[in-house]
Amino acid sequence: MSTCEHALDTLRKTSRTFFIPISRLPVGLQDAVTSGYLCLRAIDEVEDHPGLDNHTKALLLHAISHILQTTFVASDFTTLFAPYQQELPEVTLRIGDWALLAPPSIAPRVWEATATMADRMAQWAEHDWMIQSATDLDRYTFGVAGSVGLLLSDLWTWYNGTPSNRSHAVGFGRGLQAVNILRNHAEDTARGVEFFPHGWRAEDMHAYAYRNLALADAYTRALPAGPVLDFCAIPLALAYATLECLAQGDGKLSRSDVLQIVNQFTPGSV
Repeated sequence: MSTCEHALDTLRKTSRTFFIPISRLPVGLQDAVTSGYLCLRAIDEVEDHPGLDNHTKALLLHAISHILQTTFVASDFTTLFAPYQQELPEVTLRIGDWALLAPPSIAPRVWEATATMADRMAQWAEHDWMIQSATDLDRYTFGVAGSVGLLLSDLWTWYNGTPSNRSHAVGFGRGLQAVNILRNHAEDTARGVEFFPHGWRAEDMHAYAYRNLALADAYTRALPAGPVLDFCAIPLALAYATLECLAQGDGKLSRSDVLQIVNQFTPGSV
């Protein structure tokens, strides 16, 4: 199995939200987005790992960032992860392969985004994710998601010059992250992490999510018809459906719900 095929197989196993829209992207753009997604998922697995203490998480995340800022080869990460082969998932252990999957003309942007986010995650781990105010929440959601929106905007421009509103791109990322925070709230608090600002209830986080998803709506409405719009429409639709599901007191969307929503968006139908 080639690295490209293995990357898509890993993507299929790690994300029911993004596998289908990424798999529909044209050649070239698909490699770039797959590389970016898997690199960011790799560091996210370190940040959220239930078996690693915060000190270890910070050390690993800083080290990943430092390697990505050098002239690296995939085996540099193998050496870093050697003591954690049993703890870390494959998507993290193979971050070197994912990083090198990006087309050379855009790869440094993917590496920069991943390195910067890894450092930010490390800083939050060092401070026990102390989110006490709306400002703290904005900093966190920008660092781990709003910046992803900016990366995607850069990928669209790189691929075919597709323009997008970068402020709205930040809102897109923040909105999706706020939905994730709501969806995973019970699991996060069980491992001792609270992403709700002090005094916030679920209703407040719902309002935060909707404010940012309004920017995501504006972001997608301005995109021309084509693969970029098709890509963005699916996670946005799933985010809204998840918020509605949570507001009704249900758990996460079922697999059948996800597939029903995804099937509404065939290429060119948005």
